[in-house]
Amino acid sequence: QVQLVESGGGLVQAGGSLRLSCAASERTFSTYAMGWFRQAPGKEREFVAAASWSGSTKYHVDSLKGRFTISRDNAKNTVYLQMNSLKPEDTAVYYCAAALGGGYYYNPSESYEYQYWGQGTQVTVSS
Repeated sequence: QVQLVESGGGLVQAGGSLRLSCAASERTFSTYAMGWFRQAPGKEREFVAAASWSGSTKYHVDSLKGRFTISRDNAKNTVYLQMNSLKPEDTAVYYCAAALGGGYYYNPSESYEYQYWGQGTQVTVSS
């Protein structure tokens, strides 16, 4: 059972930056592909970014490319989401998730591909 704990959310002004962290309890963290999703009020959860088990390959949703960047540090069992040039429409609860298996290019973008989820961290961007 993998436990995921997100941190780093908060209130920021438009144009600002935040870095979210997701710490995993599992010693075999490096065997999981990791992803970030978000859910805004009244909207469905949407994919943000994913990184393969090694972090060598990554996938970012097109609409957020250039502003959001996923990275991971397997030595620290942690995945990050760097968010720059934040906009009010980025306001949401951000979740990290872990997907077991997959190969070098495995960067899952669908919720059903992930077995474990964190509780989420709130990000609020004021205008």
